[in-house]
Amino acid sequence: MSLNPRILARKCHRWGAILIALPFLLVAVTGVLLQLKKEWAWVQPAMTRGTSTTPEISLATVLQVARSVPEARIESWRDVDRLDVRPARGIVKVQARNRYEIQIDLQTAKVLQVAFRRSDVIESLHDGSWFSDRVKLWVFLPVAIVVLMLWATGIYLFFLPLAVRWQRRRSAAHLHKIQVTDQTGVT
Repeated sequence: MSLNPRILARKCHRWGAILIALPFLLVAVTGVLLQLKKEWAWVQPAMTRGTSTTPEISLATVLQVARSVPEARIESWRDVDRLDVRPARGIVKVQARNRYEIQIDLQTAKVLQVAFRRSDVIESLHDGSWFSDRVKLWVFLPVAIVVLMLWATGIYLFFLPLAVRWQRRRSAAHLHKIQVTDQTGVT
């Protein structure tokens, strides 16, 4: 017993969409937020500019300044998740483990901005690593594969009616040509 490809495509499309509904919704929503991260300071703090493009302060000074920001709760380098040095903008971004970001002028050591940074959490939700590496591999990877299957079955289901109409028109034109030939007797 063979299944009609159209029916199989519809069933795969329908059940695939149900299977991935929640994880894909999470991926879609976080994807939109990540697309807007440079436009929306709630997701990722806007980058400021320092006074010079020549770095003048040491890493010890960066840590000292970061320790002066109470929200970041930085006491030592262990409390720092990463540094993002932007010489062209004259700043260093200190990202604390508690997700606060401190932007420091690389020449004057002045704190230019302190804000909570959500983009890293949103990114880990987007790829599934927020839950665990196993969830990332065994849930989010299959979701991506099912999304590719949905894309393929959706394209097939979209073009199938067009192909059927084209085939009918072609058959009708061919039939009309045969009828005209029969009536005129000219081949």
